[in-house]
Amino acid sequence: MKIRNLSLALLGVAMAWIGATTGTLLAQNEQFFPMLVYRTGPYAPNGIPSANGFRDYYALLNARDGGINGVRIVSEECETKYNTKIGVECYEKLKNKGMTALINPFSTGITYQLIPKAPVDKIPILSMGYGRTAAADGRVFKWIFNFPTSYWSQASAFIRYVGKQEGGMKELKGKKIAHVYHNSAYGKEANPTLEVLSKKFGYDLKLLAVDHPGQEQKATWLQIRRYRPDWIFMSGWGVMNQVAIKEAAAINYPMDKFVGNWWSGTETDVIPAGDRAIGYKSATFNGAGAKWKVHEDILKYVYNGDEARARDNNWGEVLYNRTLVNAMFGVEAVRTAMGRYGNKAMTGEQVRWGLENLDVTPKRLKELGMAGMTRPVKVSCADHETSGPVIFQQWDGKQWKMVSGWFKPMRDVVRPMIEKAAAAYAKENNITPRDC
Repeated sequence: MKIRNLSLALLGVAMAWIGATTGTLLAQNEQFFPMLVYRTGPYAPNGIPSANGFRDYYALLNARDGGINGVRIVSEECETKYNTKIGVECYEKLKNKGMTALINPFSTGITYQLIPKAPVDKIPILSMGYGRTAAADGRVFKWIFNFPTSYWSQASAFIRYVGKQEGGMKELKGKKIAHVYHNSAYGKEANPTLEVLSKKFGYDLKLLAVDHPGQEQKATWLQIRRYRPDWIFMSGWGVMNQVAIKEAAAINYPMDKFVGNWWSGTETDVIPAGDRAIGYKSATFNGAGAKWKVHEDILKYVYNGDEARARDNNWGEVLYNRTLVNAMFGVEAVRTAMGRYGNKAMTGEQVRWGLENLDVTPKRLKELGMAGMTRPVKVSCADHETSGPVIFQQWDGKQWKMVSGWFKPMRDVVRPMIEKAAAAYAKENNITPRDC
């Protein structure tokens, strides 16, 4: 595939840009960001743009700014194939290569496995918008951060969005909603919230699991054809998303009633279905397109003005932009820690403090070239999620367009669920919650 080959070729160049090393300990004045990626396999359509966003942001800061307050960023990729076992092996391989800032597992399954390792290794986990939702309770999960919002919050925002489309929350009673989800820890995360809200608002809920990797969905869509849901919510990833959208089109399901979660709404999910994907929607918490100052800077400093080459590396796509935001949050946490501990490479423990005291204001977003691309974030000891709002986008055949305002999650429903789940985890694992 042309795009993939170009991406892989550029990877070698990028690694030179950001000073990656193999098998050696890094200098103490270099900040190391391990990268767990999946550029191969059925999840590569989503894994490649995600990896490229991280890579390009780190390359930008080195080329434009000389790193973070003079501390050079170093990174190294390890291919996980979106396999939990391989992902944990990658983590063990990379964690001691230098002054590790934090880990972005980029997989809910891998995140679950790394949660007990974080306090032992003293390496914080930033599972931005994924992972174990209960980790939002920082009193129990000191080392895990899932801001700006979580799967449970997203599910509640989706129900709020459907309620508005139907003319009010009371109109949800008797409606049929199907959740088509990847049969994994990731895909199942939204189910508890959808079930609680089905009892609260009286809609009928049907849960339909799709087994890895998601290429065979005929039975699922036969059930949907029989069930005839008013709305479909999808928690998919990789090739599963492409197949689901094609299957929905094949049974003439109205695309404007088919809403993916924020991992089921990028260009590679809809383009394979052609015009049949027009109208498909998804949740998101970042903008699409290469229209922000940060993109101008990446084009200038990383691609030397070569826009064709930048676009071949997913510049401006939804998932590329999301990992620009993800990388930015991680870097700003390091910068926040430096404000307390000095301008040098930070330890994982210092970065954990930076994450917990992170305050990305509207002014700071503007300075970073991301004003309007995502929302401000302020993290606290007790709240590692922040319950940020969710917005909905729609595919018009050429690009994603925002078709809603920002929907606040139902915190009155979700936060008690989080605290209950976190308390149960604490009891099972003999953890004494912190007093925040």
